[in-house]
Amino acid sequence: MDRGGKRVYQMARTRKNAVPGKKTGSAYFRRYYQLYLLLLVPLLYLLIFKYIPMWYIMIAFKKYSIVSPVIDMKWAKNHGFEYFIKAFRSKDFIVALKNTITLNLLDLVCGFPVPIIFALVLNEIRMKRFKKAVQTITYMPHFLSWVVIYGLALQLFAPSTGYVNLLLSRMGWKTIDFLGTSRNWVRTYIGLGIWQSFGWNSIIYLAAIAGISPELYEAASVDGAGRFQKMWHITLPGIRSTIIVLLIMALGNIIGSGFDRPFALQNNLVMDRAEVIATYVYKAGIKGSQFSLTAAVGLFQSVVNVIFLLGANWLSRRFGERGIW
Repeated sequence: MDRGGKRVYQMARTRKNAVPGKKTGSAYFRRYYQLYLLLLVPLLYLLIFKYIPMWYIMIAFKKYSIVSPVIDMKWAKNHGFEYFIKAFRSKDFIVALKNTITLNLLDLVCGFPVPIIFALVLNEIRMKRFKKAVQTITYMPHFLSWVVIYGLALQLFAPSTGYVNLLLSRMGWKTIDFLGTSRNWVRTYIGLGIWQSFGWNSIIYLAAIAGISPELYEAASVDGAGRFQKMWHITLPGIRSTIIVLLIMALGNIIGSGFDRPFALQNNLVMDRAEVIATYVYKAGIKGSQFSLTAAVGLFQSVVNVIFLLGANWLSRRFGERGIW
C-alpha cells in the first residue's frame, strides 16, 4: 500500500473509532451557552420561590410555632389531620368553598366563550385601523387593578349616586342595587370579570387563527362558502386544540381564585356570596394567625385543582384531543 493509501486508511480508522456526537455536543454548547445561562434565571426563580417553599407544606400537619423550625414543630392531632377536620367543620370555610365553586363555574360558563366569539368577530373585520382601535380599547381594562375597577363600578352602579341608576331614575324606571344585594352582586362580579379579561384573553385565539392556512379559506370561497360557513367549518376547527387546552387549564382552577378581585368587590351586605377561599385564608390566616389551618386549606385547594386538571386532560385525550401532555 502506498503512502497516500495508508493516510486514507488511518483517517477512516480514526473516524470509525471516534466517539459519535462528542465534538458536536461540546461545539454546540460553546456556541449556544448564552441561551443556557439565560435559562438559569427562570429555573432559579422556580427553585427559590416555588420548590423550596414546598418544605413548609408540613405546617398543614403540625402545630405552628413562630419560634420553632418546621421540622421541630409538634404534629397535630388525628395523625396530623386536625386542621383539615377543623376546616371542614367550620361553617365559614364551607360557605367560602361553596361560593368559590359557584363563582368560578359562572365565570367559566359565562366568560369562557366570550373571548372566542370576540376573536372570531374581530378576525372578520377588514378595516385595519378600526380593528386595531377595537383591540386597543378591549385590551386596556386588563391593565387596571381591581381597586381601580371597583372605584369605577362604584361611580357607575352606586344605588343613589351611580350614573346608571341616575339614568334609570330619570327615565322613570326603578333603580337597581347592583352592589348591595347578593343576586345583583354576583351578576356584577361576573360582568366586571368578563369586561376586564375578554380582550386580553382573545389574543391567544387570534394568534391561533393567524396560524390557519389561507388556502383553506380560498378553497372554501371557490366552493361558494360564506363568511359564517368559513368561520364554522374552518376557523373554529382550526382553533379547537387551543380552546381545549385553555378549557383544561380553566377547569384546573375550579376551586382556586385570585384574591384581589373578590376582596376589592365584596362588602358586608353580600358576604354570604362574596366570601371565597382566598379571602377566608387572608382573614383566618393572616388576620387571625391560624397559619396551620390556612395551610391545610391551601393544600386541600391545590390537591383538588390538580385532580380536576388531570381529569380534564384525561377526558380530552379520551375524546381524541391532544390535551396538555
